[in-house]
Amino acid sequence: MQPDEATQQRLADIVVSAMMERDAASNYLGMRITSTGPGIATVTMKVKPEMLNGHLTCHGGFIFALADSAFAFACNSRNQSTVAAGCSIEYLRPALAGQQLTAIAQERALPGRTGVYDVAVNNDLGQLVALFRGKSHRIKGEVIPLDLDSASH
Repeated sequence: MQPDEATQQRLADIVVSAMMERDAASNYLGMRITSTGPGIATVTMKVKPEMLNGHLTCHGGFIFALADSAFAFACNSRNQSTVAAGCSIEYLRPALAGQQLTAIAQERALPGRTGVYDVAVNNDLGQLVALFRGKSHRIKGEVIPLDLDSASH
């Protein structure tokens, strides 16, 4: 039996919160999860001066890390351990020091053990900074041990 929508949302909240607690990299970079759900996640990060490259714009690796973290939270939100099988990113405009970046990850397809997710990274002006596409692969196990009935309370 498929869990109802409220149970799926609660499960996503619990799982993503647990992942974020132990995600040293995302925490170190100051990322914050602002929303999540089954197959979706929104994560923010402020561009700090130490993230700037020689052009005084945010280094692409930090933008990639933000998109990759949102992708990870979205594809693990159902509590099925999932890893990246591949990904790509297109940088569309620079991000500047002090800007708040928002990465919105959305599941596009989940046939069997593989999935496809798109992540849009926007600046605080609502301008598209980067587009990321991730391919996921479900592996054995759960993200956290959890009784699904407890997620419905």
